[in-house]
Amino acid sequence: MTSSAAVLHAVDFSPLKRRQQAAWGAGDYAVVGTTLQIVGEMLCEAVDLRSNQRVLDVAAGNGNATLAAARRFADVVSTDYVPALLDRGRERARAERLSVTFQEADAEDLPFQDKSFDVVLSTFGVMFTPDQAKAARELMRVTRIGGKIGLANWTPESFIGRVFRTLGRHLPPPPGAASPALWGSKPHLETLFGPAAVIAPTRRRFVFRYRSPDHWMEVFGRYYGPIATALAALDPAERRALEDDLRALLDTLNIAQDGTLVLPGEYLEVVITRQR
Repeated sequence: MTSSAAVLHAVDFSPLKRRQQAAWGAGDYAVVGTTLQIVGEMLCEAVDLRSNQRVLDVAAGNGNATLAAARRFADVVSTDYVPALLDRGRERARAERLSVTFQEADAEDLPFQDKSFDVVLSTFGVMFTPDQAKAARELMRVTRIGGKIGLANWTPESFIGRVFRTLGRHLPPPPGAASPALWGSKPHLETLFGPAAVIAPTRRRFVFRYRSPDHWMEVFGRYYGPIATALAALDPAERRALEDDLRALLDTLNIAQDGTLVLPGEYLEVVITRQR
């Protein structure tokens, strides 16, 4: 083990995890998550999901990948460590008359047997785990040999990756915390998953479409956990400075010319095959 790896291994992630869990539960991520549904649909196609497969959605949020897999008649278990988000997923599944098992679970300590799923999915979910190496080991552990792990992760260079960096300038992360956007880098994934994984990444774009930059600020400032909690933690002057920086980022990347927001955001669609 290298000295840097030893340092990371020694980090106590429990305080960060508690803060993250509170952050994702404080707002209503489902308001944002519902707009990302197309990513779950595309991910199910990327892993070539079949109706006779057992599927686990990890850090499922309000269930985008969950519902996409259930629409393909797979046997789906949807998990998250925020009960309110699972409730949103249940509501959506009921509305579409889809059969899904919902279960509260921590991505770093999945309550399932080894090699018990054909496909494991996560869309913009597992990337937020504090102990990234532990989460990757859990994904591999519950996937059968020859099975697939399908991930959708924002890249470091993406819009959301730049949002994370902006937040970090105003509210620095605790020591030892790694950026979630690292999950959008193939070399980092190779380090996390190791030689037993064959990793096939594809760069995709999700286009954020909102009524205006102000509308995006309103929605993300109220409902997107990392931004909502950062704004709440800052004093008024610091809060205005963060809002100004986020608005400047929106103005830089918005390609619409009609007052609306049309903003392409890159993400990495990843298919990982467990070899052994």
